[in-house]
Amino acid sequence: MQDFTRYAVYYAPEPGPFADAMEAWLGWDGAAGRAVAQPDLPGLPRPVADLTRSPRKYGFHGTIRAPFRPLVPEAQLIRALDVLAATQPPVRCEGLEIHDLHGFLALLPQGCDAALSALAEAVMRATDPLRAPLTDAEIARRRPETLTPRQRALLDRWGYPFVMEEFRFHLTLTDQLPAPQAQATAQVLRAHLGPVLPRPFVIADLCLMAEDRAGRFHLRHRSALSG
Repeated sequence: MQDFTRYAVYYAPEPGPFADAMEAWLGWDGAAGRAVAQPDLPGLPRPVADLTRSPRKYGFHGTIRAPFRPLVPEAQLIRALDVLAATQPPVRCEGLEIHDLHGFLALLPQGCDAALSALAEAVMRATDPLRAPLTDAEIARRRPETLTPRQRALLDRWGYPFVMEEFRFHLTLTDQLPAPQAQATAQVLRAHLGPVLPRPFVIADLCLMAEDRAGRFHLRHRSALSG
């Protein structure tokens, strides 16, 4: 049996052309737990593998509840997520657009910020009693000296600094890139992904993801949003 160290609640696309394209771009299929061949796209400033080293281990996802060490068995996490998901409606967004977020490229949903924030807060409150307290090493890894006072307070209370009003949902596509490389990569990605980007973009379930000892994330369960 796989030995998992942390769990998270993510959005991950359901099987289909969008999921296939994003798994190939990052080179990791979290549902199957295996590496995927990455595309060779003309016009990129570097090979895809060199542009996606950091996000690859997480797989294509949008964070709803950042990784945490659990206090309870996986089965209890699944039950808690199922109970919560039954009270929450799907989130419907107009679509997705590629943006440069302080040096890395990401897909941002359009027209659903309030609904996404409400869902993330509900997930945070439901899962918080199930997480272990942060260790000193985990706090240090968040570089608290770079956080605002409010972000540091959120880190201390919820185990992650970018929650509640600091939450910004995004789907990471690349590492941090120099501006000319980011611009060139964005141009290629807009052409490559344009045909498969969903419109509308709908978050229909919550995905419980688990981190293995190698730092790779695996899909363990989908909880349908049915409230």
